[in-house]
Amino acid sequence: MSNYSKTTDFAAKDALLTGDPNKIVKGTEINDEFDAIQTAVNSKANNNNTALTGIPTAPTATFGTETTQIATTAFVKAALAALHPVGSVYINANTATNPATLLGFGTWSAFGAGRVMVGIDAGDASFDTAGETGGSKDAIVVSHTHSLTDPGHSHLLTSTAIGAGGGTGEFTGAGGSAGGSQIADRVISNTTGITISSTGSSATNANLQPYVVVYMWKRTA
Repeated sequence: MSNYSKTTDFAAKDALLTGDPNKIVKGTEINDEFDAIQTAVNSKANNNNTALTGIPTAPTATFGTETTQIATTAFVKAALAALHPVGSVYINANTATNPATLLGFGTWSAFGAGRVMVGIDAGDASFDTAGETGGSKDAIVVSHTHSLTDPGHSHLLTSTAIGAGGGTGEFTGAGGSAGGSQIADRVISNTTGITISSTGSSATNANLQPYVVVYMWKRTA
C-alpha cells in the first residue's frame, strides 16, 4: 500500500506575480496529481471483505481484552504464555516436539519420565509437596516370618505277658514259651512328620496401575 504524495504545490502559485509562467496551472500537473491519487487509492484495502496481502500490522491489545479488536500475533503469544506460566506441565499424546517450538515461547524440559501424576493432598505426607516423588512399580511384600513348634508326640502302649512261664520276651518266650511279667504303660516316641513349604510369584511390575504413555514437559523459564 502506498500513500498519496502531492507533486505540485498549487497554493504556492497564488503568491507568484502575474505574468510569471510558474503561476500557470498546467494540465500535466493536474494529470500527474490525479494519477498519484489513483495509485494511492488503488493500493489501499477496502473496509469491507478485505483480502490483505504482504505483512499487515495492527496495534496490540492489552492482555485480557475481550472485544472485536484484531488480535495480533504478539497478543496471542502473550495470551498463551499466560495460560502456561513457569511450572506448568504440557502434555502431548502424539509428538515429541518441544513446546518451545510448538507454542513459540518459554523453556521446557522433559518431565515425569516413567511416572503418573497425582493431586496434592495436604493431609498425606506422601502427597503434600509439589514435585514429591515416590512409589515403586514392583510389588513390595511386608516382611514377616512363619514359625512352627513341633514337640513330637508319644503313643501309650500297655502290654500284658502271655503267661508266667519261662522266656524273657514281653509277649512270648523263647521257643514259643510264655513271656515274662507284664510291662505296663510302655511309651513309644514318634515325630509328627510335618513339612512346611512356601510358594510365590514374581513381584516385577505387579504394582502398575492402568496407564497411558504420553509426552510431558515442564516449563522452567
